[in-house]
Amino acid sequence: MPFQTIYSSGTGMLGMEKKLNTIAHNLSNVETTAYKKQRVNFEDLYYDNLRYPGSQDVNGEFAATGIAIGVGTRVTSIQTNFSEGSLSETGRDLDVAITGEGFLQTRDPLTGEIFYTRAGNLSVNANGFLVVGSSQTGRLLEPEIAVPAGVQKVQISDDGAVYVVQDGNVDVLQFINRLQLATFINPEGLLRAGENMYRVTEASGAPVINDPGRNGVGTIKAGYLEMSNVAPVIELIDMITSQRAYELNSKSTQTGDQMLQTVISIKR
Repeated sequence: MPFQTIYSSGTGMLGMEKKLNTIAHNLSNVETTAYKKQRVNFEDLYYDNLRYPGSQDVNGEFAATGIAIGVGTRVTSIQTNFSEGSLSETGRDLDVAITGEGFLQTRDPLTGEIFYTRAGNLSVNANGFLVVGSSQTGRLLEPEIAVPAGVQKVQISDDGAVYVVQDGNVDVLQFINRLQLATFINPEGLLRAGENMYRVTEASGAPVINDPGRNGVGTIKAGYLEMSNVAPVIELIDMITSQRAYELNSKSTQTGDQMLQTVISIKR
């Protein structure tokens, strides 16, 4: 029926619009530190079953196939791909990349809420604490790591140990604290909060805190940053495919509308 054609193709257009928006978001974050690309998942909607497979006709014969007319599609989820991005060497002592599983923990200074991130561009704020992001707006690392005054160099090891060099004595490393990483049984259940941050949810499960390199947790690589895992060529191909699918659904809507106009004119 024309009405069903318009409805089905309309759901396809809405779905493709969400997918194109997601692709555009991925491409806009191709240079965002530790950004994780998203993927749209679809499922078909319910069917109008005019005849069921295996049903009997008036002669007692069983139908080998049924007659089922679908009514379109819908987006079931927008899934985050947590595969690792490539590492970019920066040479900066306070830049850290996580190789393997794990998230840095940060505390919001206003609400005290804990956020999780893989963006390791650390800075020292005005109070001498390590923060994620710029020293002006960055969130404090959890556990807090205070850098003593007069420090000339900060060194972070693979196991997250943070050392400092004071008074120009490069031969003496002073241990001050250790970075810790959080892992989740279902990281795809984390809620994106913007600013490279994630919130814990019931779907993600509670965080499990470990030192880097222990119990299957990733390690720290200082002087590097993890880049976005978006592959621009793949996204562009997906964009073209989605655009064509949107146009086809639009054409189906126009065809259904023309059929409906024909039916109305005949009834008159």
